[in-house]
Amino acid sequence: MVKKVNYPRWLLRPAPCVADLNKTARFLGDLPTICTSAACPNIFECFARKQLTFMILGNICTRKCNFCAVTHGEPTAVDPEEAERIAAAVLHLGLAHVVITSVSRDDLEDGGASHYARTINVLRQKTKASVEVLIPDFGGNRQALEQVVGAEPDLIAHNLETVARLQNCIRPQGDYGRSLQVLCAIKEINPKMITKSGLMLGLGEEDAEVLTAMQDLLEAGCDILTVGQYRQPGAKQTAVQRFILETGFNYFREKALQMGFRYVLAGSYVRSSYRAEEAKKLLNDDRARIDRKRGLN
Repeated sequence: MVKKVNYPRWLLRPAPCVADLNKTARFLGDLPTICTSAACPNIFECFARKQLTFMILGNICTRKCNFCAVTHGEPTAVDPEEAERIAAAVLHLGLAHVVITSVSRDDLEDGGASHYARTINVLRQKTKASVEVLIPDFGGNRQALEQVVGAEPDLIAHNLETVARLQNCIRPQGDYGRSLQVLCAIKEINPKMITKSGLMLGLGEEDAEVLTAMQDLLEAGCDILTVGQYRQPGAKQTAVQRFILETGFNYFREKALQMGFRYVLAGSYVRSSYRAEEAKKLLNDDRARIDRKRGLN
């Protein structure tokens, strides 16, 4: 028997118009999104607002993170026409900002980096949308990372997910240090590239550990930080250890801004790509000023 999770009443909120969600879902058809594959709690809101995160390289992951609902196992062949299909969807939906993520593909020599680069290039050619990519660690492959950075998306995100102590049990095939190195390497390859990372709270971390992780991300050159509440997406995933009040999220947001992050989004419903276009708008406003300060004109 599956144990029912009793969520606090203050976490519940009314769902937006189902008809708007269905319109987006029907158009996407079999085009994968992380929104559906990972059972995101924001899918009603985001689909109704025509905001979503496309998932490339198939919908079967070679890794098995204990917080994630994405199917793991033997991956499917890479769709050579996937980039064109996504570009067509972007045009049809009228998206101004596109977020692309993927399953991990440890079976591919470059981890799928060349497919990321091609997708970015096709979106540049066929649409006017800005492009954000949420990438895996590519096994620490520097050349793979260079392919993605070289395609010049507007923003590159890579999630740390949780604090150092919990990495082995939450993302056993990931690595805390390697994730930080990925963010460092992006800035080494292109100092102007905007970088982003996300943390989930409620997995058993202590507040002091969260602050340490935030400091580590900042020192790795991370510009944008998202902090959200972990929700157990299914019976097989790690159970929620605690629910954080909005006052708690406000505390971490204020701390992160004091540390020096350029933009911070924190809250119960925040996910790494939640309202991604808002962060980019704000960053565009101050990017020139920051670049002048860093001597990157």
